[in-house]
Amino acid sequence: MSYIDGFVAAVPTGNKAEYQAHIELAAAMFKDHGALQVVEAWGDEVPDGEVTSFPMAVKATSDETVVFSWVIWPSKTVRDAAWQKIMDDPRMSQEHNPMPFDGKRIIYGGFDVILDR
Repeated sequence: MSYIDGFVAAVPTGNKAEYQAHIELAAAMFKDHGALQVVEAWGDEVPDGEVTSFPMAVKATSDETVVFSWVIWPSKTVRDAAWQKIMDDPRMSQEHNPMPFDGKRIIYGGFDVILDR
């Protein structure tokens, strides 16, 4: 079955255009290195929680929007090989493609697919 990388981040709302440019380049790199699909979603209804929530998890401020994204890989093996290539890809450098958000507050993880209908 497929393998998924998932991400949640807080992006300054005023940086939406810069974020769009950043993810367009990142998506191309993921696809170049074997990703099947890249999905980026700009928060629309992302409520604050009392105990936990997306905004709390990434310490989003009132001038930030929560984004939720995922990358679908054919397998964990393909994903593992791709990540090293992506990190070494010059398109990923801070000089070429700076992150328009605080990367220290991103949440990410890899997931085995257990249901896909």
